[in-house]
Amino acid sequence: MMTYILILVLSLLFISLLGFWSNVRPQKIDLGYLPADFSLEPEGVVLNTKDNLRLSAWYIPKKDKNKNDRSVIMILHGYPAEKSDMLSFAKALNPYFSTLLLDMRYFGKSEGKYSTLGCREQDDLSQAVDFLKNKGYEKIGVLGFSLGGAVGIMAAEKDERINAVVSYASFSNLPKLARELYWFLPVVNYPMVELMDLFGKAFFGCDFKKDSPENSAKQLKIPVLISHSMEDEQISFSHAKDLERSLKGDQNAEFYFFEKGRHGYLPADFNERLIKFFEKSL
Repeated sequence: MMTYILILVLSLLFISLLGFWSNVRPQKIDLGYLPADFSLEPEGVVLNTKDNLRLSAWYIPKKDKNKNDRSVIMILHGYPAEKSDMLSFAKALNPYFSTLLLDMRYFGKSEGKYSTLGCREQDDLSQAVDFLKNKGYEKIGVLGFSLGGAVGIMAAEKDERINAVVSYASFSNLPKLARELYWFLPVVNYPMVELMDLFGKAFFGCDFKKDSPENSAKQLKIPVLISHSMEDEQISFSHAKDLERSLKGDQNAEFYFFEKGRHGYLPADFNERLIKFFEKSL
């Protein structure tokens, strides 16, 4: 009997570790778009993280030099994509704002042996903020999709130089998302996710339960726009409702929820809302 229990425990440990490792080292998606494809002219930027990684970024000055010279938007991609996936947003914002598109660690052209799923990425944003402050910008906004949105919320809690955040289709809590993704393992779901959380502490020093977008959102007072589709099949709409509850103390929080659309779907008026939000907030 003890032999079977030992086999079960070891199997659970192995499956959990395998799941953890596959999540922090996913197969990357490189869409291969270039700024020139969107009639944008970037300046290549390399940012150095506190743990000595080199992150790749594009700095794109705004088209109209007479508007919002003091405001800039950082744009963060989703998982497991890279910065070129967000060029359409940079194109829409370009007449009004300068932008900085960042490859988060491990993804795109940035260094890193693995993603930390927001844990260290939120600190990496401080290096991007330093770069933009040295450029003379007074107001800094963040636009993030999926993982990028989660990172933006968490970074804004830690760095008061971030003045506004738009988070689109992001998760509220990583263990909750893991339990949803592994729904097809009903018996071992909970212990497997708990073990994955322990691996996060062991490998990264991260507490994914405590250090989460929903907990960070409770501390925010800056303008925040949360957007999510009710049909999102990858990150359920319940995550947006979690963030909405966490932001109840933020009088500057706004919400744009829509009934139709899969993960990554954009309503026709999204860019217009995005521009108005940042013009008002920055």
